[in-house]
Amino acid sequence: MRYTVLGNSDLHVSVLGLGCSGMSQNYSPQSDAESTAAIRLAVERGINFFDTSDAYGNGHNETLLAAALMGLGDSVVIATKFGNMRGPGGERLGFNARPEYVPRACEASLKRLGRETIDLYYLHRVDPQVPIEETVAAMARLVEQGKVRYLGLSEAKPDIIRRAHAVHPITALESEYSLWTREPEKELLPLCSELGITYVAYAPLGRGFLSAAVKSPQNLPATDRRHQHPRFQKENLKRNVALLEPLERLAEKKRCRPVQIALAWILSRGFDLVPIPGTRNRAHLEENIAALDVELKPAELELLSAAFCTGAAWGTRYPAKQMLNMGF
Repeated sequence: MRYTVLGNSDLHVSVLGLGCSGMSQNYSPQSDAESTAAIRLAVERGINFFDTSDAYGNGHNETLLAAALMGLGDSVVIATKFGNMRGPGGERLGFNARPEYVPRACEASLKRLGRETIDLYYLHRVDPQVPIEETVAAMARLVEQGKVRYLGLSEAKPDIIRRAHAVHPITALESEYSLWTREPEKELLPLCSELGITYVAYAPLGRGFLSAAVKSPQNLPATDRRHQHPRFQKENLKRNVALLEPLERLAEKKRCRPVQIALAWILSRGFDLVPIPGTRNRAHLEENIAALDVELKPAELELLSAAFCTGAAWGTRYPAKQMLNMGF
């Protein structure tokens, strides 16, 4: 495993993190035992950067992660998030980034995580009703109190990032980025480089699309949340599958998996970024880690970049209502 330092911090993390959201929601069926085994294997294989949120399973994911990491020492770096509100049944209740809510959310996460300090605390979604300066000032007070070490934003637009960073240094921006989601290259990635912010790339495998295993909606369980995502719906998915041909061809040539090519591409981009592919499957975890050994030649990188150019994907990355509050 290789390691890097997150922007504006002293947090040393593995260059490949583990996204934990799918262990508690969206991709069924869930299994705490299987997820726990994957988390513990990740630590064994050198991954020390784990990403969760109080919204994932309405707190379940933080509790699961804490239990899985018990007894494995305190060398892991845990990032969690707040402000993306959920009801008891997981229903979406909008956003809450009001200053008075920030410490309450933090205390609840600390309790579930069984920790005295959160390494990296993100605002999960920007609350359009609250000036970002007020939210970040409240988050900064948590740093002063020793309850949080560093601050991050998730799915924030460029102007919001600049305003937040002016209040308190931002360590990481967590947002989507992959071969079929290239839009961050226009503004977000250059801005992060300018401000010394690490870009934490979630869904670097396109929610499983870049595994080349989802070529029809029928490949997904009936309760899988991807059925709601335009890119996975019938006509769009049919068109998107056509994008996979050069990826699959290159994987066959390299004698590896398409996901390994996709991760090797993202790790080659030259930006300060850390992808956090999510999985609860130990075999898939091993495949992801093996991507660190895949070397892509300049011509191969250019081939992939051309095949998956910005805007090549059919359909938005989230349903229309959710897209209203995304960073791009």
